[in-house]
Amino acid sequence: MTDLGKVLVVVGGLLVLAGVVVVLVGKSGLPLGKLPGDIVYRGKNTTVYFPLATSVLISVVLSVVLYLVSRWRR
Repeated sequence: MTDLGKVLVVVGGLLVLAGVVVVLVGKSGLPLGKLPGDIVYRGKNTTVYFPLATSVLISVVLSVVLYLVSRWRR
């Protein structure tokens, strides 16, 4: 049961860290979510939003960061 508690603490810490990053990115003025290539459809009563370019950009950045961390750990 203590292993489950440790996992929950780690997951909670990661969620807090992700929340802080989202708040800081929102205040920094970066146009994430409004890049060319992000798809927005506004209908009469509905809005569908798919951040395609933002997703690709975040994926590339995370891939580079994780690659550098794995190279550093060797």
